[in-house]
Amino acid sequence: MSNHLSKSGAGHESGADDMLKKNEDIDRALEALQKQPTQEGLAHALTVIRHRMQDGGQLIVSVEPPAGDGRISLRAISTEDGGRWWTAFTSFEEQSRGGDSVQSAFQADIGQLFHAALSVPELDGIVINPWNHTLRMDKTLIRITIGEK
Repeated sequence: MSNHLSKSGAGHESGADDMLKKNEDIDRALEALQKQPTQEGLAHALTVIRHRMQDGGQLIVSVEPPAGDGRISLRAISTEDGGRWWTAFTSFEEQSRGGDSVQSAFQADIGQLFHAALSVPELDGIVINPWNHTLRMDKTLIRITIGEK
């Protein structure tokens, strides 16, 4: 389950932090959705994510070490129902909540990430902030967010 995304920035540097600063809007929308899970709240969260995507926003993705072919694979988690999901984080703080501080990660353009997820048949979608204020975006929600019918 590997897919090629362009590397937008690596590491925890102040420039990288600046690129993630506006993701606080996503965090607030996801927190509100978690406190009051309604269709309106979900629509608002997807709208906020769409606006960040349209503004060239980025998320942090964890990667597996390159295999023999040198290609980077995005780390996927499995859910109890057998689903496979990429993980994405709105900040380095969100990423570190998982306790696996040895993760390799880079910043990825939200739009590129969503399109890549849609192209991987064995993937169910993307989980944003899997450890806190989580949003599990299946391929239907991803298509809605990017404006596909």
